This record gives sequence, structure tokens and C-alpha cells, in this order.
Amino acid sequence: MPEFFSLPPSDQRDALEQTQYETGRRLLLLEKDIWVVWALDQLFSGPFRASLVFKGGTSLSKVFHIIERFSEDVDITYDIRSLAPDLIDAAGGIYPRSRKQQIKWTSSIRIRLAAWIAEDLKPYFERAIADSGLKASVSIEGTDQLVIAYASHGLAEPPAIPYVSSSVKLEFGARSTGEPCADHHVTCDAATYLQDVSFPEGRPRVMSPERTFWEKATAIHVFCLRGRARDARFFSRHHHDVSRLHRSGTAEMAIRDRPLAAEVAKHKGLFFREHDRDGTVIDYQQAVSGQLNLVPKDVECLSTLKEDYDRMMAEGLLPNGTEGFETLMDECRTIEMQANAYLRS
Repeated sequence: MPEFFSLPPSDQRDALEQTQYETGRRLLLLEKDIWVVWALDQLFSGPFRASLVFKGGTSLSKVFHIIERFSEDVDITYDIRSLAPDLIDAAGGIYPRSRKQQIKWTSSIRIRLAAWIAEDLKPYFERAIADSGLKASVSIEGTDQLVIAYASHGLAEPPAIPYVSSSVKLEFGARSTGEPCADHHVTCDAATYLQDVSFPEGRPRVMSPERTFWEKATAIHVFCLRGRARDARFFSRHHHDVSRLHRSGTAEMAIRDRPLAAEVAKHKGLFFREHDRDGTVIDYQQAVSGQLNLVPKDVECLSTLKEDYDRMMAEGLLPNGTEGFETLMDECRTIEMQANAYLRS
């Protein structure tokens, strides 16, 4: 059985055109999905496996099949116990004991994570690319992102999707353990439709979808209180994902897991200090005790969110037949009411 990457460019395109016909998904997205799985395989079959956890929207689509939207970036947690064991030992736990200590931890972790990406991870991926004979390059963005840019062999059909590039971004954080997590198998979307071609596959360690719900719900909560996002690009993805977590029953399980909700709130309160419109520090514990906000009350904020959602729809990142923005907001209001009713009880 031939491997996809060993096929001539014309045969790669033919293979993905067949998959496009079956799925309705654009060639650029199908090709990128293959590189996402290849990157995950490299990450979790290498020497760093035990310290890494795959999380975020891409895990919801690739592993749990809870969402159908195309999630292009790969979010990874580097276990803080592996990156900074000395800090953990000194504090007697995985959390800093004061604001001053938190600032020290954050600075130290950023330096260590950047060094690991530059000195260990980047050379590791460069060797993997060279050994496989692939046409790709590796670069670093900021202090916590590794970008794998690949040659699309002309697969990026016009018109190209402005917000989806021929690259895979691996974004790392290292201020939590990533738990709860478990091993899961991942395959390429095209593999189901082209069984006579071998595609990359992997077995990453993956954060539980229940924790992902609270990670996303608290991010939305902050957005609603701040009135804007730090990164406006595709922020409406969180609302879409939360709605799908609700439909799958995962949100209900997460809401009923009070210790997990409290754990996420404690972690974010210590490491992700945010302020509302009035400059008051946001209390994450309120979000997990009956005051969760999932729908912005500000008209301008809602308008910005709608523009972002409509752009995702137009670029094909959401499947055909996806509900409109107003319907999505109605569902998020329902989730908010149900969550707050339970958390207040």
C-alpha cells in the first residue's frame, strides 16, 4: 500500500479530490489535516511523549469527534511537573503560593519552554522531515509556537482560504499538568475514503473533553466580561465548540464535576489574570459557582462575534448546514442557564 507522502503531487491531488467529492471538504483543509496528524504522530512517538498532552478544539474533532469544524492549530500542554520540577518541589505542589511566586513561575516557565522548543523540538522535527524526505520547513513564532510550513504541491486551489495557511502551528503551554488525560488513536479524515493509500496516524495523550469544556467556557466568560478577545481571530470557535459539547452530553458531565470545575477556575485564576471592562480582576470561581457568562450583553461585542462566526462559515471551516449565529447564541444561553442553575444548587 503506497504512503500518501510518497505519491507524486498529481496523484496526491487526485486522491484528495476523490475525498473532497465524498466529504465536501476543500482540498486545502484535507491536505492540512494530513499534516496535523503527521505532526501529532511525531510529537507522541518521540522522546517527549510522557510530558505532553494534546488538547483544545483539534482534539475535540480529531479524537472525540464531538465537533465537525476544521480546527487548524494544535494545542499542547507540556506538563509543568516535567518542565519545572524544582519550582514544584519548592512550593510543595503544582500551584504557586503567592502572586509574587506566580510571576516568578510564569517568567521561568516561558524561558524554559522557549529553550526546549528552540534547542530540542525544532531540531527533532527538522530531522524527522529530512529522514522522511518531505518538503517542509520548521520555524519558531514568539516563544511558544513551532510552525511546520509544507509545500502544498498546488493543492491550495483558488480561491485560497485567507485564514488557513499551508502550515501547522503547534502552540505550547506549560503551566498545568494537562490532566485528566488518556491515550487515543488519531487518523486522517481521508483515510476512511481512500483505503488503498496509507496515511499518517498517531496515538497522542489527550486531555479529557470535560476539562476542555471548562477551558473554553471560562475563556468565553472572560470574553463576555472584557468585551473583547485578546486574539479576535476565530474566537467564535469556542461558542461553536461549547454548543457541540452540550449536544454530546459532555457539557452536562463537566458541569456536574464540581472538583474539575474548581480546578480549572483555580488554575486560570492563578496563571491567567484578566480584568473586566471596569478594570476589576475577574474571579473565575464565580464562573463555576453559578455566575457563568456565555453570551455577551454588549451589542458591539455581539456584532464582532457574529462577523467572526460568519467568516468561519464563508471560509468553509464549519460544515454545510451549520446553524446561524442567532441560533448558536440561543443555545449558548440555554447552556448558561442550565449550568448556573445546577452550580447554584
